[in-house]
Amino acid sequence: MTHSNLPILAFIGGGNMASAILGGLRQQGVPADRLCVVEPFEPARAALAQQLGIQAQAAPGPFLNQAGLVVWAVKPQIFREATPAVKDHTRQALHLSVAAGIRSDSIAQWLGSERVVRCMPNTPALVGRGMTGLFARAAVHASDKALVEQVLQATGQLMWVNEEPLLDAVTALSGSGPAYVYYFIEAMTAAGVGMGLSADQAKTLAVSTFAGAAQLAGASTESPEVLRQRVTSKGGTTYAALTAMEEHHIKDHFMAALEKARARAVELGDEFGA
Repeated sequence: MTHSNLPILAFIGGGNMASAILGGLRQQGVPADRLCVVEPFEPARAALAQQLGIQAQAAPGPFLNQAGLVVWAVKPQIFREATPAVKDHTRQALHLSVAAGIRSDSIAQWLGSERVVRCMPNTPALVGRGMTGLFARAAVHASDKALVEQVLQATGQLMWVNEEPLLDAVTALSGSGPAYVYYFIEAMTAAGVGMGLSADQAKTLAVSTFAGAAQLAGASTESPEVLRQRVTSKGGTTYAALTAMEEHHIKDHFMAALEKARARAVELGDEFGA
């Protein structure tokens, strides 16, 4: 699908994630007049106009009638209340939701459409290095999935799952995952400062280590366990650090934390769904 036959794309919400997708589309050469955005927050509308040349609207209206794809980039708490003013203009459209936890059954019911795709992106999409999990309802055609992939391709990697509950696991791992990485970077930076490095030096070392290790793990055919073992000489410095982590059951606590994130995604669907 080329830009010339790309349908009108409508975004309900113009915050960070919508801006990441819109920015990728603009970088691909998609003209601003093929993109429409509903964003009630004036400063966000101004930012879209200044940074991407997109004139966002404060409220839904008939301009949505021509949309072939509607991207729901709203918070889970307000998804339901945002649908009535939109659905009568978009019954013919494919719908793509980036709202955490809100199940496609609820979205289909609210919008009166079975053509619903859910996705769970993460914030590295802002720099084109995101990881997005996707699930499509049965009524979504192969051409619909191809359109979704085209729209999201500039944000990073994509992964389709065949069962919707797996999106809750995706949310726990990659959706919330950048915060875990930042948490460890914070700790490594603070430790480095405590050992005499400057804050800039410690941060650079921590960030570069995460980036390099992640790139190596992605490129290697060996498991993370084997890669870890290759760095860990018994009696050495790495061994001392990992032994301390094992003594404090860091891995067990970390896995339990991810399960809490998955459970919260399920709760969001229960709390704010239909």
